[in-house]
Amino acid sequence: MAFYSDELIEEVRSRNDIVDVVGGYVRLQKKGNTYTGLCPFHNEKTASFSVSPYKQIYHCFGCGAGGNVFTFLMQYENFTFGEAMQTLADRVGVELPKYEMSSAQKQAAEERALLLEINKEAAKYFYTMLRHPRGERAYEYFKKRELTDETMQKFGLGYSDQYSDDLYKYLKSKGYSDEVLKGSGLVTFDEVRGGHDKFWNRAMFPIMDVHNHVIGFGGRVMGEGEPKYLNSPETKIFDKSRNLYGLNIARSTRKDQLLLCEGYMDVIALHQAGFDNAVASLGTALTSGHANLLKRYTKEVYITYDSDGAGTKAALRAIPILKEYGIVTKIINMQPYKDPDEFIKALGAEEYQKRIDSAENSFMFEIRILQNDYDMNDPTSKTAFFNEVAKRLLEFSEELERNNYIEAVAQKYRISFDDLRKLVNNLAMKGGVTPKPVQRTEGTHEKKKKEDGMKQSQKLLLTWLIEDPRLFRTVSNHITPEDFTEELYHKVATTVYEQYKTEGKANPAKIISGFMDGEEQQEVAGLFNARIHEVEKESDMEKALKETIIRIKQNAINYRSEHMDTLDMNAMTQYLEDRKALQQLEKLHISIN
Repeated sequence: MAFYSDELIEEVRSRNDIVDVVGGYVRLQKKGNTYTGLCPFHNEKTASFSVSPYKQIYHCFGCGAGGNVFTFLMQYENFTFGEAMQTLADRVGVELPKYEMSSAQKQAAEERALLLEINKEAAKYFYTMLRHPRGERAYEYFKKRELTDETMQKFGLGYSDQYSDDLYKYLKSKGYSDEVLKGSGLVTFDEVRGGHDKFWNRAMFPIMDVHNHVIGFGGRVMGEGEPKYLNSPETKIFDKSRNLYGLNIARSTRKDQLLLCEGYMDVIALHQAGFDNAVASLGTALTSGHANLLKRYTKEVYITYDSDGAGTKAALRAIPILKEYGIVTKIINMQPYKDPDEFIKALGAEEYQKRIDSAENSFMFEIRILQNDYDMNDPTSKTAFFNEVAKRLLEFSEELERNNYIEAVAQKYRISFDDLRKLVNNLAMKGGVTPKPVQRTEGTHEKKKKEDGMKQSQKLLLTWLIEDPRLFRTVSNHITPEDFTEELYHKVATTVYEQYKTEGKANPAKIISGFMDGEEQQEVAGLFNARIHEVEKESDMEKALKETIIRIKQNAINYRSEHMDTLDMNAMTQYLEDRKALQQLEKLHISIN
């Protein structure tokens, strides 16, 4: 990995105007001092996505996405920082320092590039063959599946000829050696036939990575033959447990979730029907690699596997894997139809959207399938069922979440909430786990509300400092970075104060570059975009500013008091001085000029 100096990073960032960069992906309209548009990171009808040329950052008030030009490319294109840096440097003609690879690294990079080149040539060949008279059978197969020419082109669908060495001869004519072709997964060799094609007489589905590189293929046999479906073997560029079919398109969806299918045709049928958020695992059960990949693009996955027994078992295996990666999972019910392709052909996209809207919570789905193993008319069996449900409810460590599920199960299966809760508690006691009792008081809520209010005040003050440089002298006379009690806010405030002292102004886009974690970058962007209530009079603004400063100062004093060593005389002296300063502040008139 290449490491760049802060100065070089800032040069590349500052030379790439964020309005121009984001405008290449999002249709923006000027509105006052900012530009707005529909957020590219979630589905919305009313524009809540804002790009500030002054701050050189973007922020969505709907989903919270935000950052600078680097963050945008990393979020939208799923680039690493190095890839975003290179792309933006190339865009403005900045030459980045070259880093020498070892001979082994260079050889591996060359091999990978060559394999990608071969797969691209094969995809072009299959694509051409589908439109050749010899590919008529596969073309008619796709037409019978009700795919349009536009859809076939979008997914690069093709045909592998009935002659089992046709592709091999084609690739040889392009100058590729047998040694290289052996590692491509497209050609196999034996002593009798020599080189021959892995795929022949099959309708072909190119498999692409998120950057639209062809890394493998799936093929469906035309006529009789086994196996019916065949995938590329794993190669140096193709790992089926870490790639998802259709993700190269679905990653750019504005919908809130991804639809997880079982097969290529399901994905293609959904995309053709307008659901551009469909993906599928590549002829294998869902893996942790798939879940890790999904997490980079979404927080919600709706499983739309086959509605038969095998599909149900596959969904049950996938749910805990997705949960482990913090992905909210729901199950789409397609009965009486087998899969999304059949469903849409029969009932259409509008009805499928209704099934998405009514998708079942994954835990409730697990409980519903579990119920099939019990006779609910038999008291003993029914008791055993609820005991098993109680065990599963214990898996929720958060009290609020566990109580919500107890309530949902109790309501659906007509059992008293208190009875089910007691059963859960009793099982926990036997197993050595003691869940906290249900709390129905308002104290916790009030404390959380107070904490949220203080975070909002600190966030508001940081936004004001960025929006109006005149405020820094006034604010810094009363508030220091140490008064920002939220850890992230304290880090940001420290940098803001340093920038004002050394540069005379704050540079929010540069501040974001100082945070490597994507979630932190997003939250920092949010700090500079607090919702500000417009005031007409300057006196009203001065009043709001004073009230915010007092709230933050009071909170800081209380925070330090709670964490203070009472035997520390210096700390006690500082506490008394802070109290005195606060009393004086309450009497002062604060001016913004």
